[in-house]
Amino acid sequence: METPNYIKSLVTPQSGKKPQGRKVWSIDLETVWLPFFTATNTQGDTAVPSAALGCPMRLAYDKAGAVRFSQNGKPVIRVAKELSDNVKLVRDNFVANLINYAGGVMSENPDGYKAQIELATKAGQPIAQHDSMELSKAIELRALAEAEKAETNPEREPILVS
Repeated sequence: METPNYIKSLVTPQSGKKPQGRKVWSIDLETVWLPFFTATNTQGDTAVPSAALGCPMRLAYDKAGAVRFSQNGKPVIRVAKELSDNVKLVRDNFVANLINYAGGVMSENPDGYKAQIELATKAGQPIAQHDSMELSKAIELRALAEAEKAETNPEREPILVS
């Protein structure tokens, strides 16, 4: 099976500045999603409403129609539902393509796939063992520190005043 170009492009580093704006599915809204959906609308592949592209960030409202505020008192801002829905569609299709590709490789090259799993398992074993030992040590040290803290700072019995 020859690897499709869309899969090759996913694992090839792309140059460019990292965006700093609002993220949707961990991808920048302003520099990636808005140009992408504007392009797909231009090509007739999507029909994201112009209002969603023109004002992607929206004030959130509760069921009664009042503006929602977070615990710290700031107004809640959300991405327009039409954009969120289309990002979810892209994400779902992306996952389906990854699964289909992996399934195709497993079907057409089961021996090679099995060899990769065995290689990865063998290569990962020392790391997993090291992490397991380090975690055990850390838990033991933490328990000792807590025991010492309890010995040096015993909780006093409350003094009852009558």
